[in-house]
Amino acid sequence: MIEIERKFLVTSEDFRAAAFKKTRISQGFLNTDKSRTVRVRLKGEQGFLTIKGASSKTGMSRFEWEKEIPKHEAEALLELCEPSIIDKTRFEVKLGKHIFEVDEFYGDNAGLIVAEVELSAEDETFEIPDWLGEEVTGTVAYYNSQLSKHPFKNWNK
Repeated sequence: MIEIERKFLVTSEDFRAAAFKKTRISQGFLNTDKSRTVRVRLKGEQGFLTIKGASSKTGMSRFEWEKEIPKHEAEALLELCEPSIIDKTRFEVKLGKHIFEVDEFYGDNAGLIVAEVELSAEDETFEIPDWLGEEVTGTVAYYNSQLSKHPFKNWNK
């Protein structure tokens, strides 16, 4: 399956009041090769194993395969992951016909808040909330796989 999404920095906390769902997420990476990543995720009480391919030239689309796995298996796989587990809360905000997933990071990535919107085509239009800032689609530094290796706290600000 091809996933098409755009990613943005978030400029205010106004998204919180609009969120209809909030979930704590822990995720790690078994592989962070630039041509493919293998991610293990605990999302609330659910476990997932996800494989993502390399991004397109625009950075908006890439192959994604995901399978739900038992929570205890996800917990065991997280123990095998590369160093630095990502810890974040995902807020889901519906705007028009789209749902924005807003991730607030903790730990080594504290202070970073990023929003993603999934699209059915790269040129699909969507409503832009006032809390959406600079677009970072395709900027590798903002990929979770890279945040696990080069956390936000170490960026030159």
